Amino acid sequence: MSAESYEIRWVPVGKVGEVRMGKQLSPTSSQADGMHAPYLRVANVLDGWIDYSDVKTMSFSPLERQKYVLEPGDVLLNEGQSLDLVGRSATYDGPRSTYYFQNTLIRFRSGRDVVPAYAREVFRGWLNDGTFASIAKKTTSIAHLGGDRFAKLSFPLIPLVQQLRIVEILDSITEVERVSERAIAKLQTLREAVVDEELERFPWSSQLRDFLAEDPRNGFSPLESSEWTGVQMLGLGCLTADGFRPKQVKNAPTGVLAYGKALLRDGDLLMSRANTRSLVGLCGIYRDIGTPCIYPDLMMRLRPASGVSAEFLEILLGSGRVRREVQGVAQGTSESMVKISSQMVQGICIPLLGASDRKRISAVVREFNGRIVAETEALRKIRRMRGGIIDRLIGGRLDENRA
Repeated sequence: MSAESYEIRWVPVGKVGEVRMGKQLSPTSSQADGMHAPYLRVANVLDGWIDYSDVKTMSFSPLERQKYVLEPGDVLLNEGQSLDLVGRSATYDGPRSTYYFQNTLIRFRSGRDVVPAYAREVFRGWLNDGTFASIAKKTTSIAHLGGDRFAKLSFPLIPLVQQLRIVEILDSITEVERVSERAIAKLQTLREAVVDEELERFPWSSQLRDFLAEDPRNGFSPLESSEWTGVQMLGLGCLTADGFRPKQVKNAPTGVLAYGKALLRDGDLLMSRANTRSLVGLCGIYRDIGTPCIYPDLMMRLRPASGVSAEFLEILLGSGRVRREVQGVAQGTSESMVKISSQMVQGICIPLLGASDRKRISAVVREFNGRIVAETEALRKIRRMRGGIIDRLIGGRLDENRA
């Protein structure tokens, strides 16, 4: 099947289905008034599936229930997320007229000319090719897709029979992806369990400050330049659960090197000091990206003491026990932005290990990381293949909005 056998019409998303933002959470909406109902939020909407295990409730009036109710086939997209995840989507598959949704999500309800599963594939393509990131409005740590901006994107409308055929083809690839994703998740879980078990054998009688050569130092966050200046700066999304990933790098303004204290060098250990509670305190070892680069104010740089490697500190700070402690001490009025201070970080409890034990545990983690990297590269190839298939099936113009 090729796109040449049928006509593609590029129609605004808002013209092929209903686009609606969810209800805003407020103190009054959380009060018990006999009208409570379960609602979904960003934490529930993952890539291709919805997690119903942690659902909260708030009150909805009869009119609000009509506006914000979810029906099978509704596609939910993350409205507020990190830049690389904004627009992440899943199709609602729960019971009818039972769940509702918060304004951190956008609901797309397909019109008669669009198959919901096809719409989800298009939205997934826009997430992967950067379309959503390109239209999102960015704040310090959260990017907002915006219902109006989303509704104006050009949607590739094709005949229903061809939509169904595309969904059928891509479903087979999805299963291959899921197998690869499960293999990666299993290795990550096993790595964390092995590290946690090893660390629990030692007395947790030290604090992080005992392993540092100096106090943690915050970075610098100038305004992003619209033009290339030869110097770049990291975004908060560069620190992930798997360490440093240069996936959110921006142009720094001219003259930024005058603030040389934020200039990074290969091997620097970075920690996020502000983010959502689940992401705050993530660490990663910076690797040279080929140009001078600075780190932002929402990160801090940790310099290991003599005889302590950044690699081992990254392992310690990513362990389950330390992650729970960091999340517990983080402070903030909103769960979307909590912070940790230099003093909090230096006071983190750390197990006391000798040099030989540190080297042994680091070697075990390197072995796991090598296997995870291999599986991740295999998954990346599958996704590139999937993207190529989508492009061919709809005429090679899924990126029409950025053409």
